[in-house]
Amino acid sequence: MQQPNDPSLENWHDYEVQSQREIVALLRGIRDKNQLVRMLINGEADVCVTSVLDVDPDTRTVLLDWSVDREQNRRAIAAKRVRCETFLDKIRILFDAAPLTEAQYKGSPCLRMDVPETLIRLQRREYYRMPTPVSNPIKVVIPLPEELGGGTQSFPLADISVGGIAILDNNKALGETIGVDFPNCRLELPEVGPVITTLQVRNLMDMTLLNNKTNRRLGCQFINISRGNLANVQKYITKLERERNARLSGLA
Repeated sequence: MQQPNDPSLENWHDYEVQSQREIVALLRGIRDKNQLVRMLINGEADVCVTSVLDVDPDTRTVLLDWSVDREQNRRAIAAKRVRCETFLDKIRILFDAAPLTEAQYKGSPCLRMDVPETLIRLQRREYYRMPTPVSNPIKVVIPLPEELGGGTQSFPLADISVGGIAILDNNKALGETIGVDFPNCRLELPEVGPVITTLQVRNLMDMTLLNNKTNRRLGCQFINISRGNLANVQKYITKLERERNARLSGLA
């Protein structure tokens, strides 16, 4: 998916869904609940409202409702960039639709697109990510499987939420491990205590720094985290929020 031009999605890779099965399920949910879809043609200047008519995982096609404006349909088909935005169960969903072609659905014209390779599922507010300290970074210790060399390795956090963490893997020690579970990971949260949980790598992004060095950022989800550990995560996030608010008000 192209990088969204949206300040609220600064860490959009953290919310990217890459599983085709999950993407199809989300699109079918949008269809079944008759959710309206806002379609942006080459940006905000040309917008129409559509809906998902059908999703076929076998042919990897999605059918969208035809705009009442024929000229707008022509522009959508000709556009190099078409982005769709909608909501499912109060969660914001974004996906790219281009290229679009004309098709038929139950005898009426419609727009056809491929099932997107990825989409963004922007979690509810409780999954808001808080940046962690840079000067004295929080570390997570991850036991590595034998195929990655075994032993344990420590990684600095970039941010944290009650849904998971983002870590920096400068040496690419975790490799291309999207979808892989790492059990018994240990987070040491200052003034709160340790958190032990399984982490699943959900996405990765290689970033080029100003000095031309690369850094790998991995978005990780907590898997089957216990209530006690989740409570500690929430306490730490609350602590970070208090500190940030104090800085903004000039009290710290």
